[in-house]
Amino acid sequence: MFKSEQYKMIAASIVASVTLLTSGQAKDIESSAYNGLWNAKKDISGGVYYPISNGQTGPYKVNTQVFKNSDVSKNNSGIKAAYNHGRVPTANELKAWDKDINGLNEGLPEGTGYVDEGEVLYESQCMMCHGDFGSGGGGYPALSAGKAKEIKRTLQNNRWLNPTAEGPSRVFGSYWPVASTMWWYIRDAMPHTKSKTLTDDEVYSLTAYMLYINGMKVNGEIVDETYKLNKEKFLQIEMPNRNGFIPDIDGANGLENVREFYKNPDNYGAIRLKKGEEPCMSNCQQTDNIVRVDGGITDFEPPMAVKRDLPVKKDNASHKVIFDVKAAYDASCAMCHATGVAPAAGDKAGWASLLEKGLSKVYKNGLEGTNMGMPAKGGSSLNDDEFKQVVDYMLKF
Repeated sequence: MFKSEQYKMIAASIVASVTLLTSGQAKDIESSAYNGLWNAKKDISGGVYYPISNGQTGPYKVNTQVFKNSDVSKNNSGIKAAYNHGRVPTANELKAWDKDINGLNEGLPEGTGYVDEGEVLYESQCMMCHGDFGSGGGGYPALSAGKAKEIKRTLQNNRWLNPTAEGPSRVFGSYWPVASTMWWYIRDAMPHTKSKTLTDDEVYSLTAYMLYINGMKVNGEIVDETYKLNKEKFLQIEMPNRNGFIPDIDGANGLENVREFYKNPDNYGAIRLKKGEEPCMSNCQQTDNIVRVDGGITDFEPPMAVKRDLPVKKDNASHKVIFDVKAAYDASCAMCHATGVAPAAGDKAGWASLLEKGLSKVYKNGLEGTNMGMPAKGGSSLNDDEFKQVVDYMLKF
C-alpha cells in the first residue's frame, strides 16, 4: 500500500517537473539533496528547510525585487535574505546597542568589587527572591548549592540508571561554563524590578559574592569574605563545567556542529530505528516489550484500601491549616514592596495616598491588578481572603 502510494506521488512529481521545464518557467534545480527532490537541508529541530538558491526556495520562486541587496539578488545560497527595511546604523547607534559580554569576555568593562560589599547588595536587592546565600525560594532559582567543584559531579548522575542517585544540581557554580555571561545578565537584567540600575563596580561585587557562596577559587586563590575582584582577576576565572557542553556551538561552524551531533541518536540517548527512514506501518516495536507482573500478596494488615473517595473534611480547629501571612508576603509581594517599586510594609506615608479612596479600593486594585504594573493578586495563587490578609499585614506592619 505504502509503496504504491509513494510511486504515484513520485510519478506525479516527475510529470509536474517536466511541465514546468517545457513551459520555460523554471530553472534547473539541484536534486541531490536529502529528500531527493529539492535542495533541502536538515534543520536542528528534526525537520528540513530550503535554502534560497538561484532565486528559488525549494520549488517556489522568490520575488527578488523585495530582496534588493540581499543574498538572493547576488545568487548566493543561504537563508540570510531579509526585506530591505531601514538603514545601516551609525557607529554611535551601534555602540549604544552592542553592549553584550560574550563567553570570550569580550565587552567586559573595567571595575572593582568586594565580596563583603556584594553580600550587602545581595541581602538588600536579591535575597527576597533567591534566598539566603543563594539557596533559592519563592519560585526563583537557586544560585549555589555548596562547593561548585563537588556539586559539578552531580551533572553526570543518571537517575534512570540509578534511581537513588542525587539529581543533577544546575546552579551557577556547577553548571555555567563561563562567568562573563552571568556578569552581563546581572548588569542588564537584575535586580528584577530595577534592571540596569547597578554600577559596574556593584556588578563586580555581586559576582565576587557569587564566587564566594559557590566555594570557588580564582587562579588558585580561595574567594573568601575579603576577596577583591577586578577585570584582571575576572579573566582568570575557570568555571568547573567550562568543557561540559556539547556540541561545540562556537565559531563559524557552530550550527553545522549541532546538525552533525543530532544526526547520531547515540549522542543524546535516542533509539535508532532498525528500518532506517522508511516509514514503518506494522509491528514497529523495536524495543523490549514491558511485562508487568502483579504481586500475589493479598493478606495485608491492615487490609489495603480500595475506596477512591477523598477523606471527609473535618471542620474543627484541630484540622484547620494556619495561613502564614508573612510567608505569603515574602514569596509573592516582597519582590516589589521591599525594593522601593511599591509601598513597603509599614510605610504609612507611602500607603496614605492609596488609602484616600478607602480600603475597599485598595483591596479591589490588588485583587484585579492595575495598569501601573500591579498584577492581579501580585501574580500569586492566593485566594481572595488570603490576599486581603496580606494587604492587612502590609498596612499594620
